[in-house]
Amino acid sequence: MRRTKSALMVLVVALAGSWGTASADPAPDAPSPAAPAVALLTLTTMPSGWQSRIDLRPALEVYPDGRAIKTPDATAADRVPSTPPQRLNGTVSPDVLNAALAEIRALATLDLGIPNATDQGTQIIDVMPQQPDQDVHVILYAPELTEGLTTEQQAARRQFADLYRKLLESFVQG
Repeated sequence: MRRTKSALMVLVVALAGSWGTASADPAPDAPSPAAPAVALLTLTTMPSGWQSRIDLRPALEVYPDGRAIKTPDATAADRVPSTPPQRLNGTVSPDVLNAALAEIRALATLDLGIPNATDQGTQIIDVMPQQPDQDVHVILYAPELTEGLTTEQQAARRQFADLYRKLLESFVQG
């Protein structure tokens, strides 16, 4: 019995050892792969009936250095899902970006309300800095609806909509 257990142990160790990973030094002249850049700020719209679309993209992505990508037809109903959205390269000024980041953090503390209607679309502002514990996600459900919401919730929703529009309009192509 002891021999059988010993033989099995040797077999397990041999098999487990063969599943290890191998590594090799990269070729000396090969460039090291760049880490993927993650947008600091994204604006995303999910229109009414979005469940049937699996190809939605952010309307705007802004990187920490101000570089930005705008996808004006990201949620266009007439864009065929198999056709990638148009991507425009440009920038958002540092002043606008910094002011927006402060306003987004303030917005995250407000009650935007949730209307009783369903499937009326959603708008999202995401801030994702290098430190994940500082992420901010502000979600506005049913952006066009205000029925049943308090005056404060309606004011917060207008503030969200104004900031969302301001960020889209601050994009400079080029």
